[in-house]
Amino acid sequence: MKNRVFFPQTLLNVLMDAGGIDIDDEELLLTEAKSRYRVVEAVRVLREITDGADPHDLCGKVKSRAYLNELGAELMGDSMIVEDKAYDVLAGFVGVPIGDLPADGGDDEAILRKLAEAVT
Repeated sequence: MKNRVFFPQTLLNVLMDAGGIDIDDEELLLTEAKSRYRVVEAVRVLREITDGADPHDLCGKVKSRAYLNELGAELMGDSMIVEDKAYDVLAGFVGVPIGDLPADGGDDEAILRKLAEAVT
């Protein structure tokens, strides 16, 4: 299975302005690495803030918006409600590499960090 990468929306905004990425429909290209990803809207669930209980085992995970809609989640900015539980979330996209990864393994998360440092 190919590694998935979570792209936070705040970072994508900065990288788009700096020319570090191109987005075409459901594909994202990291211009420096020449890596392409098929992306869908997703959130990284940071923590449950109601009482610490996490009956749906969401904390620390990245979930697509489609999955969360099926679960009955309501997303509002950086917050999410599922039944009677409230969560802090980070909006963005999750991507699966298209094609083969570079021979060196292509650490795109390291490239994202490098791009973020260069533009901040």
